[in-house]
Amino acid sequence: MKIKRIETFCNRHVGFVRITDETGATGWGQVSAYHSDITSEVLHRQVAPYSLGTEIVDLDDHLDRIFEREHKFPGSYLYRAMCGLDTAIWDLRGKKAGKPVAALLGGSAGPLRAYASSMKRDITPADEAERFRRLRGEYGFDAFKFRVGAECGRNEDEWPGRTEEIIPTIARAVGEGADLLADANSCYSPARAIEVGRIMQDNGLVHYEEPCPYWQLEQTKQVTEALDIDVTGGEQDCDLAIWRRMIEMRAVDIVQPDICYLGGISRTLRVVRMAEAAGLPVTPHAANLSMVTLFTMHLLRAIPNGGKYLEFSIEGEDYYPWQDGLFRKSPYAIVDGKATVTEEPGWGVEIDPEWLARSSYQMSEAN
Repeated sequence: MKIKRIETFCNRHVGFVRITDETGATGWGQVSAYHSDITSEVLHRQVAPYSLGTEIVDLDDHLDRIFEREHKFPGSYLYRAMCGLDTAIWDLRGKKAGKPVAALLGGSAGPLRAYASSMKRDITPADEAERFRRLRGEYGFDAFKFRVGAECGRNEDEWPGRTEEIIPTIARAVGEGADLLADANSCYSPARAIEVGRIMQDNGLVHYEEPCPYWQLEQTKQVTEALDIDVTGGEQDCDLAIWRRMIEMRAVDIVQPDICYLGGISRTLRVVRMAEAAGLPVTPHAANLSMVTLFTMHLLRAIPNGGKYLEFSIEGEDYYPWQDGLFRKSPYAIVDGKATVTEEPGWGVEIDPEWLARSSYQMSEAN
């Protein structure tokens, strides 16, 4: 395959990518959300020059070559931009084959158990519990994640006593017959993380995410070794060398790559294979309803060591006003607590033309 055109349609929050190959076939992907206007510029300046007019047979090797050519910029923005190329190529391949991406990856269309993922820390424990009860009744969710501590909070809570209150409040409200997960977003020192983790264990929680600063793997490992609850992490990590170290040292019990942060499906599959060799499950991070959740759905329908559930954000326009109106038809219906990968080829989704018309547009083309 040779790519003759790469187009981006973005605002500062989200950016879609369309590629066109030498036959005129097209595929849609997405650069990572958040500062997507900057990421789209990186795509055109530091990814497109090595991709346009180049025969791409081995996508893994091609992505490595981009990294090698841009070796002075080994950081998040490069991988977030590479994700746009990678995911658009997978969509194009799926459309040409007449198959969903999940099938190209060795899996199939079908349902996935989802957990209702709260992003809010400004919500009271009582209001969070009521929200979870309502969602369980309306959509059949039987797994829920809420927030503890403060984001990168240096042991401080969002407000004093919130963590100690919300854990038993949620457990009493929705714990029976449901899996409960909590995310500390790099808040705690090991000692405080272990203390909070024991409160979680006493209340039947099953998943404790990013308890310590994510860049301090040794701290996270201390927590993992001290607790029976599954300690999880990895959403922020985009460097494969760090992933290898994290997995080899067993810093966590469950790995959580974010497909968009990591650089796309192909690079995420490398992490999946590392985790599989170590006997670790993969429950990816997918914290908004742009295409990242769709990418994750296809991945989880295909990999042998997929975790118990799909992360599914329950936040609407009050929290993410930018995620509404992205698609002509939303791919995110939850029925009986499950999302579904359809049989539609590629990602099986169409970007809304009205959204595209309002976006900032840029094109790079082969000579």
